Amino acid sequence: MRARFRPESAGIVHFGLGAFHRVHQAVYTDDAMRVTGDRSWGIIGVSSRMRPVLAPQDYLYTVLERGEGAAPPRVVGALTGVVPGARVPDLLARPSIRVVTLTVTEKGYRHDPATGLLDLADPEIAADLTGGQSKTVVGQLVHGLQRRLGGPPITVVCCDNLPGNGKFLRALVRSFCQAAGLTALHDWIEDNVRFPGTMVDRIAPATTGADLVEAEHELGYRDDALVVTEPFSQWVLEDDFAAGRPAWDRAGAVLTADIEPWERLKLRVLNASHSMLAYFGLLLGHASIADAVHDPVLRDACSAMLADDVLPVLRPPSEVDVDGYVRTTLARFANRALRHTTAQVASDGSQKLGPRLLGTVADLRAAGREPRWLPLVVAAWTRHVATAVRLADPLAADLRAAAFPLDVIFRGDPVFRAQVAAAHDRLVTEDPRAVLREVLDGRA
Repeated sequence: MRARFRPESAGIVHFGLGAFHRVHQAVYTDDAMRVTGDRSWGIIGVSSRMRPVLAPQDYLYTVLERGEGAAPPRVVGALTGVVPGARVPDLLARPSIRVVTLTVTEKGYRHDPATGLLDLADPEIAADLTGGQSKTVVGQLVHGLQRRLGGPPITVVCCDNLPGNGKFLRALVRSFCQAAGLTALHDWIEDNVRFPGTMVDRIAPATTGADLVEAEHELGYRDDALVVTEPFSQWVLEDDFAAGRPAWDRAGAVLTADIEPWERLKLRVLNASHSMLAYFGLLLGHASIADAVHDPVLRDACSAMLADDVLPVLRPPSEVDVDGYVRTTLARFANRALRHTTAQVASDGSQKLGPRLLGTVADLRAAGREPRWLPLVVAAWTRHVATAVRLADPLAADLRAAAFPLDVIFRGDPVFRAQVAAAHDRLVTEDPRAVLREVLDGRA
């Protein structure tokens, strides 16, 4: 296994070396270094789990695209090392590190999904506030910045699916500093650390044993860090960096002064569709997102949800053809070459539903409109919470103990709560496919 290009030094620290980072930001960084010849932007990953996998491979791994228009397999060489979280303070003290990126999923930020605030009652956040070796991402980041205090500026780039993700992470860092009494650090961060917003998009299913076997036969070598993805990739970043950045724009990323319309587009069209297809797909017995999209009733219902509830209050980027974006999204989901399971997309719903669905509910209310489909989609989630044998969610115990799961993550709208409860009862007593057909017929 040989990379086309290797960095000479590291300029980025990245939290979360899952499949998504390895097919997305790492690829953009690899391409940016190759295009410009600037080898100072290597990535040091923070992950105890991935180090034993990547270290024997000299931190190289293969990206395999699947589907129409797939590029040939490529080896990515952007990583220069992988370290545990305990090493973060030493890394962020280095002047050569100029950017921190994160893909730790929504639940990794230890926030209250109903308020968006740092969960100071979380036992590990509370432990991190007392000092010592941090276990949480926010704690590790703050204590790393504390080691950098008085040093050169740095940029922290959240690449997770959260609205206003840059502002969101900045608020969590501020809250941690205030709770820990780190006044000098708080003030230094205000002046020296940037938190640009981003929109990221590429489907990266969990790599399976079958993927590894097929790839070994295709490539002629074994790669235990292999990642499989689609040909499509998109990255939009707010152009606000404190100490330089890789030439990601030369690698195909879009730089913008206004990230919010791009975030809304992705969360409320693509991610909302993903959630609907996952929860109704599970109810209808579909194992993969592709199977769900190929179900005519579910595909029509997903398209109708977007047309009736989402697009009327979306406010997308002016340069985007929204109808074309919807068609492209559903075509990507229909790619049977990707083994993207409904169970994987359905995980961590307590963290995902707010940004993907409930913000649209609030905007519909403000516009004097009633949601037609969103109560049903949220009800499909509440059914999943009630029936899943193993509920993959950081708030699983709270959701199962609550009188109604929606109360854990969404408060202050009794009308919508009643709509979801009524829809939930229908999905218990009626065939979900018949319920969808009835709503579709009612649109005529």
